Amino acid sequence: MKHTILLAAVMLLSAGCGSPRRAEPLVGPLELRDSALQGRSVYEQHCFRCHDQGEGGLAPSLNDKPLPEFLVRMQVRAGLGAIPAFSEEHIDDQEMDALLDYLAALRAAGN
Repeated sequence: MKHTILLAAVMLLSAGCGSPRRAEPLVGPLELRDSALQGRSVYEQHCFRCHDQGEGGLAPSLNDKPLPEFLVRMQVRAGLGAIPAFSEEHIDDQEMDALLDYLAALRAAGN
């Protein structure tokens, strides 16, 4: 169990390294399913201030980190690094799933 937690922590910390992604030309329109549309709303409410458009700002960029969903979920819930912890009272499980769908859509579109 300790090894799993240590591995997850190392992966999360290494994912935050590197320069923040800056605006690039859009590859195409961002097509969002219903869940990802809800995820955009959750993102704007809780994440946008530090991760403007998924890019680096006050915090590292999110749209260029192909982390597995379970690691993103763990980081959001636990608040590892500089990110504050978002409990289920702040972002419930359905909103978290939608948020992860939105982040996946950002990455897939190259936005």
